[in-house]
Amino acid sequence: MHNCSRSIQTFFLLTVFATVFLGTPVCWARDCESRSQKDGGLMIVDATLARPVGAVATVTGFALFLVSSPFAALGGNTQESWDSLVASPATYTFKRPLGHFDCEPVPNQKEKE
Repeated sequence: MHNCSRSIQTFFLLTVFATVFLGTPVCWARDCESRSQKDGGLMIVDATLARPVGAVATVTGFALFLVSSPFAALGGNTQESWDSLVASPATYTFKRPLGHFDCEPVPNQKEKE
């Protein structure tokens, strides 16, 4: 019984960490194109640490969205829940250029039209 309680506590703490630190948009409005030099160290840290943690945050956010969606529907803020719990971590993880922590993702050609 004690091990199960400990596992639940650990999962809860990891979920809170992922939600607080990765659920909020980390990218700020800056021009990604203005950087002329790529930093290899940032790319390595991004690929080995930030992207896997972002993927876990996206999956965790999706699970939290599934649990909270009935309450969000009752409150009328389902889209806000989706954006905060799933879309923000997914955008941070999959659309941001590698090694760029401080800029918005580059939009696709289809999004520009």
